[in-house]
Amino acid sequence: MKKTGLLIAACAALAGPAAQAATNYAEHPEADAVLEVVRERGLDVDRARQLLAGAERKDSILEAIARPAERTLTWAEYGRIFLQDSRVEQGVAFAREHAEALARAEREFGVPREVILAIIGVETRYGRHKGNYKVVDALATLGFDYPPRAAFFRKQLIALFELERHAHINAGEITGSYAGAMGFPQFIPTSYEAYAVDFDGDDVIDLVNSPVDAIGSVANYFKAHRWQPGLPVAARARVEGKGYVAMAKKGYKPAFTLDQARKNGVVAVACDDDRLSSEYCFEVSNSGLPGSTPVAVLDLEGEDGHEFWLATDNFYVITRYNHSELYAMAVLQLSRRLADALEADQP
Repeated sequence: MKKTGLLIAACAALAGPAAQAATNYAEHPEADAVLEVVRERGLDVDRARQLLAGAERKDSILEAIARPAERTLTWAEYGRIFLQDSRVEQGVAFAREHAEALARAEREFGVPREVILAIIGVETRYGRHKGNYKVVDALATLGFDYPPRAAFFRKQLIALFELERHAHINAGEITGSYAGAMGFPQFIPTSYEAYAVDFDGDDVIDLVNSPVDAIGSVANYFKAHRWQPGLPVAARARVEGKGYVAMAKKGYKPAFTLDQARKNGVVAVACDDDRLSSEYCFEVSNSGLPGSTPVAVLDLEGEDGHEFWLATDNFYVITRYNHSELYAMAVLQLSRRLADALEADQP
């Protein structure tokens, strides 16, 4: 058994009896604080207490959050999960069915249809896999039995109770991911409250059953996080020397300019560079991106070893959906494949 498995097993053994005794989350020491917030918001306290009492602790959730794929896989391994031909084909079919909504979302929010599609494709394969955990089980388990982020997940639990009033959600039955994300785009409850929109005009914001609401909500999320229409997301780069090392350690939030990257030996692949042909490039001519453009330097472990990238603020916006450079890269590359497939699908 690997060390991670031993650690999880040891924690489960130590917490076992106490965890069994605390399966009624309505009696948990932190439950009164949650119910007080419920009361302050004018929600049904008895209903919230009933939901807490019925929630079940799930050890599989605690195991899953202890080793998320974004922290344990290389880019080569992670990319293989999301970049299959079948996911592209399903995206084209979804785009055909919802062409009007995608075009309207792109027009109103400035987010390309292929990026919206890629988010929904990565998250749930266009609604095919929305998650099998009861959301109340997931949020109660993490809110009361996962100390590193307990406060965050208790906040999500309260937001779930709120959604029962505003979004016609049965908080005791709705299912989602192990982290409590729901619907086509896998919004956590606070994101549902803040960014979900009624895009199909039926006066109900429904991300679980309405793909059109999901399309508009993803686009609204990106606009709210400052997506810049027309700004490239990322480009492959080549490096010279060791100046890139310190830059890559700064992470995926742009902290340098293109000019600074060049001075440190990191050069974007040009779109007309036959030696380094790539669909991921920056226009680096006089009409392209200015040298003052903020970028991050990424060093990923790809199929053939190191892959170097220059990523812009729009790449960072994608990471606001899931705080991982691997996730954002999967969305980017799936979006490019979808864009090519959609263009080829035109009559």
